[in-house]
Amino acid sequence: MAVNKEFTTLKIALAQINFLVGNIAANVDNIIKAASAARDGLGADMIVFPELIVTGYPAEDLLFRADFIEEANNAIHHIAESVNGIALVVGFPELADGKLYNSAVVLHQGITLACYRKQALPNYGVFDERRYFTAGNQACVFEFNGTFIGLTICEDVWQKGIIDANKQAGAELLLTLNASPFNLGKIHQREAVICSQVKAAQIPLVYVNQVGGQDELIFDGASFVANHQGEIIYRAEEFKEHIGLVEFIDNKPVQGECVPLYDNITSAYHALVLGIKDYVRKNGFGGAILGLSGGIDSALVLALAVDALGSDKVEAVLMPSRYTQNMSNEDAALEAEILGVKYRTIPIEPAINAFTGMLDGVFAGTKKDTTEENIQARCRGVILMAMSNKQGKLLLTTGNKSEMSVGYATLYGDMAGGFAPIKDVPKMLVYQLARYRNSLSPVIPERVLTRQPSAELAPDQVDEDSLPPYELLDSILERYVERDQSADEIVAAGFSREHVARAISLVDKNEYKRRQSPPGIRITSRAFGRDRRYPITSGYRGIKDIPCGAR
Repeated sequence: MAVNKEFTTLKIALAQINFLVGNIAANVDNIIKAASAARDGLGADMIVFPELIVTGYPAEDLLFRADFIEEANNAIHHIAESVNGIALVVGFPELADGKLYNSAVVLHQGITLACYRKQALPNYGVFDERRYFTAGNQACVFEFNGTFIGLTICEDVWQKGIIDANKQAGAELLLTLNASPFNLGKIHQREAVICSQVKAAQIPLVYVNQVGGQDELIFDGASFVANHQGEIIYRAEEFKEHIGLVEFIDNKPVQGECVPLYDNITSAYHALVLGIKDYVRKNGFGGAILGLSGGIDSALVLALAVDALGSDKVEAVLMPSRYTQNMSNEDAALEAEILGVKYRTIPIEPAINAFTGMLDGVFAGTKKDTTEENIQARCRGVILMAMSNKQGKLLLTTGNKSEMSVGYATLYGDMAGGFAPIKDVPKMLVYQLARYRNSLSPVIPERVLTRQPSAELAPDQVDEDSLPPYELLDSILERYVERDQSADEIVAAGFSREHVARAISLVDKNEYKRRQSPPGIRITSRAFGRDRRYPITSGYRGIKDIPCGAR
């Protein structure tokens, strides 16, 4: 007589949700709502949230505040008392015996089933976890519905040994809570590394990642579940909030929806849109404003802003000077009209005349140089900041990473503003993103994509008067800024010493400008600011024949 085998089943919800750093009360309300929805709408037995979700990630020096930590720890008790009928796995900063841990707690029916302390604390790139946390030192495995489950947090599953330690402690399934920030190629790297470790350990893994923009960081979501063989059987969409469900039968995940990954250009575009949307929304701005020049950079920023906020929340300002070509005004107006954006034209000639007139005596006997060019940019900055202040709209700057790298920007001019969406986007990628946006619907005039880049601050000016061609410049900058290659290494890769010397010397001497620029969205593996932290006052020069102190 056949005996019916009793199967162990477990339904786990993955809460890929956008939370707000510092707003513990709102975050707790969202945790409770998500858990209730997963229980009632999806029939989930358990819901897993991202890393440090109670406080948001990264909370930075808020973690030094005793009142903040006390509120976060009290929040765990409130969550436990507020939700029944489903287990919750929640990330929070745990204070114990005078030490702060990056922890994950398992709550069920008003009690704590387990609490795990993150062991691998990242302290590189954008991460500063050793500044705040003490590392845990042991695995955490708990039983739930007949399944032994191990807990890990983010960096733990990137390091060898921690997954194996959970397996050796009896885990049949692994949950990992994450706040893994986006950069180009990161999703593929993330899945490759983790799936390789899962396959080696022969243990299924549930990976829940944060989604949303937090200052310059973007969290892409793309939560997934991998089976024993390291095969992804479920993946949530990138850059969108989502509560998904995966069922496990005898510790084996059942195939679920597996949304395909975007290519790099599509990912970058979505990241920039999300970054603008969340920065404006989370900081309480009524919309955004920007200067629209008829060039490629401002054209892309306008398209991104409209896609992020809607055309009714965005305003463009055309500010022509005597050097602005007619086609620049025409193309700027055309794009604004296609996108349905309110725009106005404010010529800057009266302001230029006023300033140069005031400075006539100071400038007497001198030749015209970049000083007069910078006055034009600063007149535009004053106009835009005044409108931003009056209307309560965020001023978006339009400088790209290539310009920020070499200082091809004016302090208190085109660098003036509250947020720099394409600050980490190299010039050639700007063109690729613009063409991608036009593939969805043509909004950027073709002439903007094909004309030579120019700041239009002097007669017949083009960027290549001052810089190497962007095709070469971007490649040199990527090697020097993002990969820390030396000048000799870059020259050995086939670049002329003249171009390398020019680019590196400009990077080295313009740190003081970058330090005064607004925050911008990080999409590369090494952005200025959180990633690349160089001293302003420094005797080091990447090219040895550039004298110390030269500017």
